[in-house]
Amino acid sequence: MLKGFVRKIKPLEVLSEEQVNLLHQGALTVLSETGIKILNQKALKLLSENDCQVDFDKKLVKMPAALIEECLERAPSSFFVKARQSKHDVMIGADRLYFRLFAGMNSIDLGTWEPRTPTRQELYDYMTIVDALPNLHMVGCYPYFGFEGLSENMKIPEETAAKIRNTTKIPLHCFTGGSHTYTAKMMKVTGSEAIGVCHCAAPLTYYEDSIEAMFTWIDAGFPLYLCSGSVAGGSSPATIAGSSVTNNAELIAGVVIAQLKKPGLRTMVGNFVFPQNMVNGTPLFGDICAALHAASFSQVWRGYKIPTAVSTTGLTSSKIMDYQCGYEKSMHALISALSGVNVIDFHGGLSSELTAHPIQAILDDDVAGMIGRFIEGVEVTDDSIATDLIKEVGPIPGHYLSKEHTRRWWKSQQYTTSVADRLTYPEWIKGGKKSAFDFAKAKYDELLESHKPVLLTEGQDRQIEEILDELRRHYKVK
Repeated sequence: MLKGFVRKIKPLEVLSEEQVNLLHQGALTVLSETGIKILNQKALKLLSENDCQVDFDKKLVKMPAALIEECLERAPSSFFVKARQSKHDVMIGADRLYFRLFAGMNSIDLGTWEPRTPTRQELYDYMTIVDALPNLHMVGCYPYFGFEGLSENMKIPEETAAKIRNTTKIPLHCFTGGSHTYTAKMMKVTGSEAIGVCHCAAPLTYYEDSIEAMFTWIDAGFPLYLCSGSVAGGSSPATIAGSSVTNNAELIAGVVIAQLKKPGLRTMVGNFVFPQNMVNGTPLFGDICAALHAASFSQVWRGYKIPTAVSTTGLTSSKIMDYQCGYEKSMHALISALSGVNVIDFHGGLSSELTAHPIQAILDDDVAGMIGRFIEGVEVTDDSIATDLIKEVGPIPGHYLSKEHTRRWWKSQQYTTSVADRLTYPEWIKGGKKSAFDFAKAKYDELLESHKPVLLTEGQDRQIEEILDELRRHYKVK
């Protein structure tokens, strides 16, 4: 099983106990008085049968506080997910942190920094890099939205097949045009599990296909990932507190439906809220207030004891792999890790969810490792305090370099980066004055040459292709 990182320091708290309670009560008020729109007849019927006030004409549901509290308690505080290879199994929840691949619609040209559609080979190579990186623990819905030569309908299904074929790490699967049914079939071929996504649409709405996807994942026996994302000032209130209330209400409604459908269902919730850039109307990617919102979200949901993920960490307003990209992603990811989230969407994402690249994922892997090392904290034992050793070495000219204690401890006390420039100035000049970006490009070539993912068997691969053919025929008719 992948250990990930275990937080051994007290979680960051940005809210008082009173503020947490106010946000909780605010969400309960929204769900009981304003209500939430559910555009799915089966879900409406399920809710109506469980003491909710349902207006079937308006598709509006008002949920009683007692039912909400009961359903929040039904969801497990941690859960196990089975990968195609046991070494990539994960245990989500408690103080454990995993990093997950983020998405971009397109690849990017490293010479011009302009977006472009990737080739099939580039997508498959990206998955090899994903499988190789030590601090990248799970795969997101997609790295790219398809590749060259595909119809629109087949982009996400082909992406799904690429993930299944080229890495044994746990995938997250989204849905489009009814493809989730076929995705579940593909996962069954491998005998492993995926985490299925159900998205809420802000403000306060679940569409038909989203609930259908939820029910498909539940019927397949997969864990559920409920995600909601608004633009504060656009599809939620401009205040962090107000957008927290609507975001939490949307997620709680999903938890209620899921737990009514299957009590005890393995459930995780995700935050994807950004402030709106009032200058140009776009989401303000990389803004520090998105990190503050994520920390508030984490603190509230720790009280519910339901595992959490944050997706706002994975992208930036920068269009290139530069200083802005680094600080916007890193600060947000560090704050989220400190606040106690269980999964951080991080690796590979660049500008505005429009671009992603494996070179960025390699750079991000060093950041993830550094963050992970930080939250593991300081080990204080008789051996680490080392008073006997300090007495033995004494003042100058004593030193610790040759001591067995140093050899035994130094690796666990430091984090050794993979592609950062840690050279001395003379070494750096002699080596061609390379940057972390240069080292990451070299690492990309090295990993493609050396890392060999565990592929599907010939029979499994054939079954995946048969499912894709079935889906192609389905869309052609539809």
